Amino acid sequence: MKENAIVQISDAALKQAASEGIDAFLKVFTDKYLDVIHGKLDAETMHLLNGYQHSLLGYHFFRQEVMEGGFVQLIQNGYGPYIFENPFAKAMRMFGAGELSKLVYKAKEIYDEHKADLTRECTDDEFMARYEQYEAFDDLEGAYIEMEEEVTEQIATYVDEHIEEFALIVNS
Repeated sequence: MKENAIVQISDAALKQAASEGIDAFLKVFTDKYLDVIHGKLDAETMHLLNGYQHSLLGYHFFRQEVMEGGFVQLIQNGYGPYIFENPFAKAMRMFGAGELSKLVYKAKEIYDEHKADLTRECTDDEFMARYEQYEAFDDLEGAYIEMEEEVTEQIATYVDEHIEEFALIVNS
């Protein structure tokens, strides 16, 4: 197996982003990861990031998809395996986001039970019908929306305190 790519982020870009807030701070990392994997998660690019980087990128996708369209959208857009079939929930607990970890494990139970249906291709009408069919996700989505700001802050703090795991910071 090939080695992880060395993800480099300039100190100046990081300082600028940090001054703009935690969203911008995290975006510097996730944008760089997306560049490294050429915007696609597949067998050819998975090895380019380490576990910490994958966990942060997983949070990026999780947050974006759940805030926009919930778990049904997250899964339909192909992120189900990335979130639920990898140690994402465990990583979130390690990053200090214990409540998110518990929430992901609860969502995983629904995902595991209905994986075949949730992951199959569907029409727009079938996709919309899944929101009613899988109302079990509703409470979890609501809980995440309530905790999102705090969780994102916890993750940003962890990244800041363990920055060497997420990127090599270079002077530029």
